[in-house]
Amino acid sequence: MNNNVEQRLVDEKRNLESITAPEGLEMILRNALDSAPPKRIKRKSSPLWKIAAVIILVIVVSGNSYNAFAYYGKKLFGFDEVLEGTLQQLNEQGMGQSIDKKTTLADGTELTINGIMADANQFIVYYTLNNPKGLEETGDHFSPSKIEGFLTNSNIRSGVSLINDEHTEIKGTMTFDSVSPFSKKLTLHYWGPPQKGQMSEGSITFSYNPNQAMVTQIKQSINKKVKADKGSITFKSITATPTMTVIKGSMNVENFDRIRLGLEGIQLIANGKPVEILGSSNKTSLGGRSFDIRYDTLPKELHSLQLVVKEFVGYQKLEEKYPLNADSNEPILLGDKELWIKDVTKTAQGIEITIATDEDVMLDGVSIENANENTALKTTINQKESEQTNGKLMKERTLLFDTQTKPESILIEGIHYMKEYNKVIEIPVD
Repeated sequence: MNNNVEQRLVDEKRNLESITAPEGLEMILRNALDSAPPKRIKRKSSPLWKIAAVIILVIVVSGNSYNAFAYYGKKLFGFDEVLEGTLQQLNEQGMGQSIDKKTTLADGTELTINGIMADANQFIVYYTLNNPKGLEETGDHFSPSKIEGFLTNSNIRSGVSLINDEHTEIKGTMTFDSVSPFSKKLTLHYWGPPQKGQMSEGSITFSYNPNQAMVTQIKQSINKKVKADKGSITFKSITATPTMTVIKGSMNVENFDRIRLGLEGIQLIANGKPVEILGSSNKTSLGGRSFDIRYDTLPKELHSLQLVVKEFVGYQKLEEKYPLNADSNEPILLGDKELWIKDVTKTAQGIEITIATDEDVMLDGVSIENANENTALKTTINQKESEQTNGKLMKERTLLFDTQTKPESILIEGIHYMKEYNKVIEIPVD
């Protein structure tokens, strides 16, 4: 290879690293054609043409637009103790984008945006706070709120941080909703240290290269519906990226809010094994209730994928009357669930009945009665987790009824609880 061709190869590589992927492809094609010899010479290609052709082939075969070869990552140093699991592995593999942008907060603390990690599911900011005069561990000192940019308004989801022994440096990460792939500059908005009794507002703007976002592994529709006792759940899509896997959907379930465990009983099974659930959220709007469930990353070699509604909120109709006997050593059976009557007391506020049930049980349509009257439940107070005499942890709370007449029995129309559904949705992986 002569010096001219070798220099052109260096120039091509430098150009490719400095431009966006579609422009890079266009330039490779143009320069490759320019470098091809005239037909009359009867040579099929020059070495430069061969290299350009190989790069184009990699792009076509990858099937992942241009990110497959356009990503040049860096390890973000100093965050080993903050990271764990998948994010730690990705950082070790150099999947971060270095930023190193600094600003000073109102109290003199230096804020450094060290780097970011981005994909279609989330946007993670790595930051450092430094102040030789000392820092507080609380969020009152520095509280990020959102990231804005072109077609971007990403709210914060979560954060984790670690302060050093001298309390002069904090290293942490903050996770936001994903940002637009068309954003080239992003602005982080935050609340800083209080000034004159009020939190100070600040922002810091930094450059972002969307071509360095990590490639999405799976993005496809599901569009499957599962019936529940009080409505239905619709699973709409799955998006799997190097940082996590997200299932999105909607639901119309009348009693979803009646128990706390919500979406935790919905499993993602990859290659026959459950994928760790990282969290979930839901929100209600004019269009109904939507949700997302976040799981860990999928195996690199994926053979099968299932979504299993193992447990979800259910309802059992009872319409039963149970005698009140606080001295009983036996529980009342509400279907397969136990109800323990701990105490029945008359107070200035009314009749108070202390009960204990499993964590997932919520009573519905409760009232008390005697020969002369029936009184509906007014409110529930003093809820706590309590260990029972048999050693079992149960949810204990006190039911308050607005009456001074001692009851003979308690009426329960039904119970909301975590019910086993075991409904399976197959997600194609071919």
